[in-house]
Amino acid sequence: MATATYEYKVRDKSGQMKTGKIDAETPAQVAQKLKTMGYAPVSIDKTGGGMNTEIKIPGFGKPKVKLKDLAVFARQFATMINSGLSLLRSLSILVEQTENKELARVLGEVRNDIETGSSLSAAMSKHQDAFPPLMVNMCKAGEIGGFLDAVLLQIANNYEAEVRLRGKVKSAMTYPVVVLCIAVVAVIGMLLFIVPTFESLFDSLGGTLPFPTRVLVALSASLKIIIGPLVVLALIGLFVWKKVKHDLRVRNVVDPLKLKLPVFGELFRKIALTRFSRNLGTMMKSGVPILQSLDIVADTTGNVVLARATRAVQESVRQGESLAAPLTEHPVFPPMVVQMMAVGEETGALDTMLGKIAEFYDQEVESTTESLTALIEPLMIAFLGGIVGSMIVALYMPIFKIFELIE
Repeated sequence: MATATYEYKVRDKSGQMKTGKIDAETPAQVAQKLKTMGYAPVSIDKTGGGMNTEIKIPGFGKPKVKLKDLAVFARQFATMINSGLSLLRSLSILVEQTENKELARVLGEVRNDIETGSSLSAAMSKHQDAFPPLMVNMCKAGEIGGFLDAVLLQIANNYEAEVRLRGKVKSAMTYPVVVLCIAVVAVIGMLLFIVPTFESLFDSLGGTLPFPTRVLVALSASLKIIIGPLVVLALIGLFVWKKVKHDLRVRNVVDPLKLKLPVFGELFRKIALTRFSRNLGTMMKSGVPILQSLDIVADTTGNVVLARATRAVQESVRQGESLAAPLTEHPVFPPMVVQMMAVGEETGALDTMLGKIAEFYDQEVESTTESLTALIEPLMIAFLGGIVGSMIVALYMPIFKIFELIE
């Protein structure tokens, strides 16, 4: 029998009325689940159909669980478990107080699976869009070792650090992107609206226009014809890029180029190394096996070059070699990282050493973004001023000869 979603009204042990939704095959199963949760069912109604049906447009408004939501969830979950609350009770509270509706829905399904006998990690693994493999495997290790609350705190710290890292990158990229967009809009606006006005004035005066002005007039006339197709192509290109940017064949071309960029390449490498060391250290500290940790970390670095190197290291470790030795064969790993990991292996504190590497590169990313911002600001101002200024000069060059044209 297929499952359906039921809306329910219940009274808790204190007599307060509560409402919610739950998935089950029959209303009887819903009532049984609610009773096991300590609630007294008041009403159970099947949802869906008619005006209550939710309308979803493919590609628009798709709910997502953000990394920040997972960090808040993990920290709250750890606090509740550490305080002695049961998994089911903790999840019930989180379902009610989580602001992200998609995460609340997923947590409700996880709670229902746990009620039927599933483990937390097994229930979370059914929702790969919400819970990354790193989080699922760390929870599994915490369940086996009996330190789930400590693992959840490590997950929260990990994701909070990742959120800060993304914020630093966005702060470095926002300014040049905004200035570039302003420059494009300014150029298009001048070509479409200002240049034609001057063109009619120049035609009435007669004479030969300077070469820069003729180029500007030709660009204006061409843009009037191709502006429509350009907008359509830009929208199509944006849509296609969103679809294929995660494709392995595309990443095999784009990711190596990102590391070779003159200014941003080193920043992208530091970001990938930060994620590699932080995620690997966090998983090893949580008790996840090294081979499984490397497999997951390879998918979380954000760059296919580092991912391929991690896979190669994984194969070497599987054959009995140390973790640090194979890293020397991959230039993407700096000598400092290799040496620190080698020391960590020798002293039995690899997870601690990886944490220090992550902290070092976090500081490096921060200082690099600050330097880039300080460098890019004057360059982008000069770039914008140069483009707009050259167009204004080209427009006013004929006016310098206006008296000659009038004569």
